[in-house]
Amino acid sequence: MAKSGGSRGRPAKRGGPIRAKAPVKGSAAGAAKPKKPKTPPRPAEAASVAPPPARFTLGAIPGATPGKWIDTWKERMPHTALELVAVSIADQRRALLDAEVDAALVRLPLDSAGLHVIGLYEEQPVVVMAKDSHLTAGDELDPADLSGEVVIVPQDAVYDLDLPGTVAPRFAPPADTAAAIATVAAGVGVVIVPMSLARLHHRKDTEYRPLSGVPVSPVALAWVADRTGPAVEAFVGIVRGRTANSSRG
Repeated sequence: MAKSGGSRGRPAKRGGPIRAKAPVKGSAAGAAKPKKPKTPPRPAEAASVAPPPARFTLGAIPGATPGKWIDTWKERMPHTALELVAVSIADQRRALLDAEVDAALVRLPLDSAGLHVIGLYEEQPVVVMAKDSHLTAGDELDPADLSGEVVIVPQDAVYDLDLPGTVAPRFAPPADTAAAIATVAAGVGVVIVPMSLARLHHRKDTEYRPLSGVPVSPVALAWVADRTGPAVEAFVGIVRGRTANSSRG
């Protein structure tokens, strides 16, 4: 007896939609897992900040002439720049205490409390007068030669001398030495200054003569006592004439 032609096996499911098989874990058909964000590369370490270049700040009152010491400094301390800063006589102590300068060439007298002060040199006082003044006849003057002269004392004066026989101006003191010398050039009065200031403010229409019998004007090096660093010590050695290899003392 012949067998029926149906194939053996599972009978086909009848009715209902055919359900898709669940994706095999790990297969390409499965939903892709979200990728972890890549760790950004670490930023390169910041380059180390170079320290500021070494610097020594020297204050100088008008008329000071530190040129030879600065030249020696450049030879001995090539890696430490020297900055020259102008300071007025009225501000010389404050500039030191406020650390605006490391040391300063100052004009004495100076309140030395908290400071080290080394005398450097003394300046000869001179009388500045108009070029056509009768005072130009002599090579040197003394206080008696100024009798009857109007002596101008500027607001930044180094000298305020009481000279018998001289006359006080009838106008307000000029703001500074340069203005006083300009007044003298116009034929009004005379002004007494250290020689360096006469040279600094020299004009073609003025002359100056040394004045004897009055105090000289001392110039010194000063710095704050508790801020005596290597640069200050090096400059002190230079102004004292030490050689590069000499010991401190």
